[in-house]
Amino acid sequence: FISPKAYDKIALPSDSPLRKCVVISNPLGEDTGVMRTSMLPSMLDTLSRNYNNRNLTAYLFENGKVYIPNGENELPNEDRTLSIGIYGDGADFFTLKGKVEAIFACAGIKDYDVEAVTDNPTYHPGRTAKFTVNGETLAVLGEIHPDVAENYSIGTKVYAAEISMDGIYKYQHTKRVYKPSPRFP
Repeated sequence: FISPKAYDKIALPSDSPLRKCVVISNPLGEDTGVMRTSMLPSMLDTLSRNYNNRNLTAYLFENGKVYIPNGENELPNEDRTLSIGIYGDGADFFTLKGKVEAIFACAGIKDYDVEAVTDNPTYHPGRTAKFTVNGETLAVLGEIHPDVAENYSIGTKVYAAEISMDGIYKYQHTKRVYKPSPRFP
């Protein structure tokens, strides 16, 4: 559960489909009124907490779900997502891209395209990319826009990625073959 104001902090446009959230009818508080459609606010909150507690470097991940509404009387889709956030020593776009590529390699996904993204206001234009397979976006990664980083009181360059684990599972090409240990080593 997150606050609806979290989408303002990540500079999400008012007409973005990610703003259409599942609203909790009896929330625990003002800051937990909707179910998240993006893991970036949670990741940036955690990175901000680490940065403001004087941790000079952070490499974090969260494996969780985002909730995409299906209509009034329908249950939402629960999409499994992996979020990665980094800042500090050795943290840059290419470090993060390498981590995403390693996940794709572990899943055996080799036929993917990497395209530049310039229209996502959460990320710095020209320092953002998306990984696609058959036209479906499986990951978005890049440097967080300085204005968004300032909203979270992060005074350094910060990088984040969101990876669709459902998409990874859909396109994975891994075969695990069991090979018994020899009887007489």
